[in-house]
Amino acid sequence: MSADTNKLPDAPRAILFDLDGTLVDSAPDIAASVNELLAGRDLPPLSLAQVKSMIGNGLKKLVERAFAASQTPLTKAELEDASAEMAAIYRNHLTELTELMPGAQETIAQLHVAGFALGVVTNKPQVATRQILLHFGLTDRLGVIVGGDAVSHMKPAPDSLLLALERLGVEPAMALMVGDSVTDFEAARAAGVPVALVRGGYSKVPIDDLGADLVCESLLDLPAILRQRENAA
Repeated sequence: MSADTNKLPDAPRAILFDLDGTLVDSAPDIAASVNELLAGRDLPPLSLAQVKSMIGNGLKKLVERAFAASQTPLTKAELEDASAEMAAIYRNHLTELTELMPGAQETIAQLHVAGFALGVVTNKPQVATRQILLHFGLTDRLGVIVGGDAVSHMKPAPDSLLLALERLGVEPAMALMVGDSVTDFEAARAAGVPVALVRGGYSKVPIDDLGADLVCESLLDLPAILRQRENAA
């Protein structure tokens, strides 16, 4: 565990989780979809590491980055078309190679039993997000799911976090955002929500450099830290 529990805010009432790189490792399915899209235009495939570095700001930005890396930048109209095609392709690859991140199922179960209101806020489209969470049997423990297409501005804007907390009836200061990247960190700060970052995700910036309220080695650190805080209160 790499965490300064003194930085942890008072015990939250709600915990919001990012999806990609936090609860699930979806990069292999995303990479397969990107490469299918590129192959349709006779472009060479990208590596898993390349695609992983492009994840985090929504599907359109992913497509834009993929074509830029392929030395084939797109016009605005071409990007719209390619993004629509990518969305259709990815719908067929949502759970073929995707796996839960270590400790994800156990952490969600423990926090649910402990009485926390739980939610997922992600830049992935709503329907795809729900399908993935259903596949892994997590939806019954979640009070809210907010995808990127449910708000006007995706993370790092605060909109999805604020919408999720409005639906849960919890004030931002009484919540905790759990993510893996600078996008999650910036969204939480913009929303006025304390933030915990977990190692092993898709962050392009060392998470120790971001100034999060808490940095965890794995998701399983979180229930233990929250129990410690509750017992010390």
